[in-house]
Amino acid sequence: MKRLRWAAVAAVALLPALASPPAHAARATTSYRAWHWNIAGNTMHHGSTTDGLVAAAVQSIQDNSAVFASLNEVCAQQFTAMINQLRAVDWPVDPANFARFETTIPGRSGGPCGGKDYGIALFSKQPLGPADRFTLPYDGNEPRHLLCAPLKSRPQLRFCTVHATFVDAYRATQLKAIFGHVDDYHADGDQVILAGDFNVGPDWARMDPYYSAQVNTPNNRNNTGHYREVDDADPVYCTGYGETTEEGAGGGGPCGTGGKIDMIFSHEDDYVASASTGDARSSPHSCGGKSCSDHRILVGLLTLGH
Repeated sequence: MKRLRWAAVAAVALLPALASPPAHAARATTSYRAWHWNIAGNTMHHGSTTDGLVAAAVQSIQDNSAVFASLNEVCAQQFTAMINQLRAVDWPVDPANFARFETTIPGRSGGPCGGKDYGIALFSKQPLGPADRFTLPYDGNEPRHLLCAPLKSRPQLRFCTVHATFVDAYRATQLKAIFGHVDDYHADGDQVILAGDFNVGPDWARMDPYYSAQVNTPNNRNNTGHYREVDDADPVYCTGYGETTEEGAGGGGPCGTGGKIDMIFSHEDDYVASASTGDARSSPHSCGGKSCSDHRILVGLLTLGH
């Protein structure tokens, strides 16, 4: 499995450029704080917008100075409540254009989310351009999608979110589709920040074709791909893997510190590793005195050269 450490994840506001290593000395760099959380909006909250979950998410986005944010397992009414609360705290630059939602399970009587749509969402501090919505190979359990949107002012920078399958027979197929779409963006000269719950760990063989070969540690080896994860260079928490993103998880992972299935990636050609970092934040316990999710919040600082 792979890991996470401090920096930030999701919405869009540009941060001052950080110093680049010699290899990137001739390149300008820009840093972005991204934020990602699988909120278990149906399984733990049944679509509620008033039990503390939405308020906790908005507060965490603010506290972590995120410019991009993504949610997995979110109900449509929670997405709407997030929009309203982010507007109320003046987070988006353009209150009318900063959020996108992709339905994975349409609302129906007796369905999840109290009969409302269920899916994934992303938010950006700066205005967004038109979203791309990719359908992933069906796993026989739940339709899965990849949702991507560019910055309106910088269309070659795209923020994507995904919630990949847990059905083992389809994991490899969906990962190939997810990273294939991101590879297509890269081939067109676009930069991508990809955040989500991948339902695999950084050290799993299924991730080897995508995880950068630059990462080669006892905790994550045999990689042949081209993508760096915000927490893969953490010198303290399971180097090459990262911090657990499973709330309350005991053991698991190559270091016995818990599994990591939530990750934030960017292509190694763009990613300035020496000026990027990630961190996993504990889930707030402000939802009726209990943890708001069975996932921790992942935040990352991604410095990209251009």
